[in-house]
Amino acid sequence: MTRSLPFVMMAVLFLAGCGGDKGQAESGAPAAGAPAAPGSDLTPFELANGIGPVKEEIPAAPIGKALAEKGEKIFEEKCSACHKLEERYVGPALGGVTQRRSLAYVMNMILNPDGMYTRHPEAKKLLAEYLTQMPNQGLSREDARAVVEHLRKEGSEGK
Repeated sequence: MTRSLPFVMMAVLFLAGCGGDKGQAESGAPAAGAPAAPGSDLTPFELANGIGPVKEEIPAAPIGKALAEKGEKIFEEKCSACHKLEERYVGPALGGVTQRRSLAYVMNMILNPDGMYTRHPEAKKLLAEYLTQMPNQGLSREDARAVVEHLRKEGSEGK
């Protein structure tokens, strides 16, 4: 009898774990407020636009020259030690990043790198690839928007 006890316990635990997913409605669709992706606690907006203070999509209006120039100065001061536009460095190349990611995503990565690396699947992949976490540079939302405008300008030149 004592030899079969571990098998009985495993069977009980297995059957208890088969009770179904409480995050799903009976139709099989995610329940209201449930995460968008299996195994994720992120909403569809957070998956597309990142996790952080930017909670709305940023429209891609025509590139603002003055804002891009301000962003270039900030980029040189705060970002260029780890990022280049067209080559891998300490961090990923940022040329064309605003064509691969939403503007809100890039801003949230700038403004909330800790939260992004902790919870966002794409940021986790970057951390696994580069083995270096981007530090929070303490930029304001306005400064982050200027950096994004600089990256938009650089990503659109010659294309």
